[in-house]
Amino acid sequence: MFFLALAVVYLLPGPDMILLLQTGARQGKAAALATAVGLAIARGCHVALAALGLATLFKAAPWTFEVVRLTGAAYLLWLGIQCLRSNLLPSLNTAQAPTSTLQWREAIQRGVLTNLLNPKALLFCSVLLPQFIDPHAGPVAAQFATLGMVLVIVGLLFDSCYALVGAGLGRWLERSPSAQRVQQWLFGSLLIGFALRLTFVQQA
Repeated sequence: MFFLALAVVYLLPGPDMILLLQTGARQGKAAALATAVGLAIARGCHVALAALGLATLFKAAPWTFEVVRLTGAAYLLWLGIQCLRSNLLPSLNTAQAPTSTLQWREAIQRGVLTNLLNPKALLFCSVLLPQFIDPHAGPVAAQFATLGMVLVIVGLLFDSCYALVGAGLGRWLERSPSAQRVQQWLFGSLLIGFALRLTFVQQA
């Protein structure tokens, strides 16, 4: 049941999925997989923060939720604008594989910030994980850690698939500049749309 719940969430389109597809299309498989690692790191942080009760802090001090929400929206908006302003795809065979530690770090950083600055991801962990914890089945901390690891690993598997799909999309788009423009505007507009939607998210 826990795995099915995660699968449903990871199959829904969101900023993480769009970022992976866009990165795979523009920078290739290696950069997209590095971004997936960043997303996994962020989810691990969300699990830890949920265990520490950050959702309770959001309730006690609503301004903290607002700061995270608006910062996350601004970051998604920036990513969307960068996508719209970017040039046509370079050749995936030459310029798209990360060739330096800095490029790898930037790809991972994009993944971390996109997910970590999304308060909905934290609230998701805070709401979902406790539903599958049984106080009579053993130490609660161990159960929380196990479920958190499953959440991160399953997310990484789905994200890796999206990264590979994005890389395949990029290879196909190389043959059509007009299709590249459509992809660029579609992904950029979706990221901006997610940013605008996040500005209207209210704490439950």
